[in-house]
Amino acid sequence: MANITLIRQQLTSITTSGGTHRDQAERYRHISDVILMSLTGNELIEGLKLFIDAIVNENVSLIISRQLLSDLSLNLTRLPDNISKEVAHYTLDKVQPRVISFEEQVSMIRQHLGNIYENEQKWRDAANVLVGIPLETGQKQYSVDYKLETYLKIARLYLEDDDPIQAEAFINRASLLQAESKNEQLQIYYKVCYARVLDYRRKFIEAAQRYNELSYRSIIHEEERVTALRNALICTVLASAGQQRSRMLAILFKDERCQSLPAFAILEKMYLDRIIRRSELQEFEALLQPHQKASMLDGSTILDRAVIEHNLLAASKSYKNIKFEGLGALLEIDAEKAEKIASQMITEGRLNGDIDQIDSVVYFKTSETLPQWDKQIQSLCEQVNHVIELITKAHPEWIARKLEQQMDS
Repeated sequence: MANITLIRQQLTSITTSGGTHRDQAERYRHISDVILMSLTGNELIEGLKLFIDAIVNENVSLIISRQLLSDLSLNLTRLPDNISKEVAHYTLDKVQPRVISFEEQVSMIRQHLGNIYENEQKWRDAANVLVGIPLETGQKQYSVDYKLETYLKIARLYLEDDDPIQAEAFINRASLLQAESKNEQLQIYYKVCYARVLDYRRKFIEAAQRYNELSYRSIIHEEERVTALRNALICTVLASAGQQRSRMLAILFKDERCQSLPAFAILEKMYLDRIIRRSELQEFEALLQPHQKASMLDGSTILDRAVIEHNLLAASKSYKNIKFEGLGALLEIDAEKAEKIASQMITEGRLNGDIDQIDSVVYFKTSETLPQWDKQIQSLCEQVNHVIELITKAHPEWIARKLEQQMDS
C-alpha cells in the first residue's frame, strides 16, 4: 500500500501548492501515468479513484478537470473491462452533482461503459447507461448524427432484451431526427431498427413492407439484402389474413429472388390459396425468431393462428357452406375454435360470410372476383377476342397465313 499512500500525498500537494494551470495539469498527468503504469488489480482501481477524487474537486479549475477527465475517459478504453467498468461507475457517481460541467466527458464514459455491457450481452444495462446521456436536456450541442446513432443503438439494445415497447419509444425519437441526417448508413440503420420494432410489436405487414424495401437497397451487402427479403417473407406469412397480406404475398411471389428461399413453398401455397397442413410447417418454424414463436391468449402460436386464418380463407374459395365440425377438421382445430375465428374474421371484414349458430354452419359469400381495374382489362381483352373472331370469319385465309408466319418465326 506504500504506492497508494505516496500517490495520495502527491495529489494533496498539487492541490495545496498552487502554480499555474499548465503546471498543475502536467503534474496531474504525471501521477496518472504512474498509476496506470505501476499499479495493477485492486491497487490500480484504488489509485484511479484517488485520482478522480482529486481532479473533480471544486478547488481544481474546471478547465483542468475537463482536460484530465477526457484523458481518463480515453485511458479507460485501454484497461481490462472489469477494472474499467468499476472506475467508470465511480467516475459517473462522483461527477453527478456537477454533471452539467462535464457533459462531454460523461458522454464518452457512458458510451464506453455501454460497449462493455454490450460485449457482455447485458443488453438492458447497456441501454440504461446510454439513456443517461443528456442528448436533449443538456447544455452541450450534440450533432444530429450523434443523437440519431445513440437513439438507434438504445432501441436495438432494448430489442435484444425483448423490450419492444422501450425500443419503439427511442425509435420514435430517432424518427424526428432521421430526416435531418445526410448520413446514408444511419438512414439504413434507422430503417432496419424500425422494421425490427414493427416485427417485435407483431405489426407484421408493416414490418414486411419495410424489410422488402431494404432488400432492394444496393448500399446494403448482398447477404443482408437476402436476410431482409427472408424476413419480409416470414413476416408476411405470420401476418393476419386479409387484403394487405394478399397484396404482399403477390409482390413476394412474383419476386424471382424468393424462389431460392427455404420458406418459398409456404409462400406459394398461401398465394395460390391452398390448404396448408400442420405437418408442412416444420421447416418454416425453424426459421422463426424467439419472439415470433410466442403464444396467443388462446394458447396457439402466432404461426398457428396465421395458418388457420389462411386455411379459412382458402376454404371459403372452395366451399359455399360448411358445418363447424367439418370446418374444425379442415383447419385441424376443434369446432368451437373454428367458429370463433370465423366469427372474428367476418366481424373484422377479412372474411365474407355469415354464421348460422342454430344449424352450426358457416356460409361463405362469393366476393367480387375482380376489382374494377381488372374488370376493365377483362372487358378490353373480350373485345379484342371478338374482333379476332370477326376477322377469322371474314378472312380465314389471312388468319391462317399469319398463324403460320408466327409459328415459323
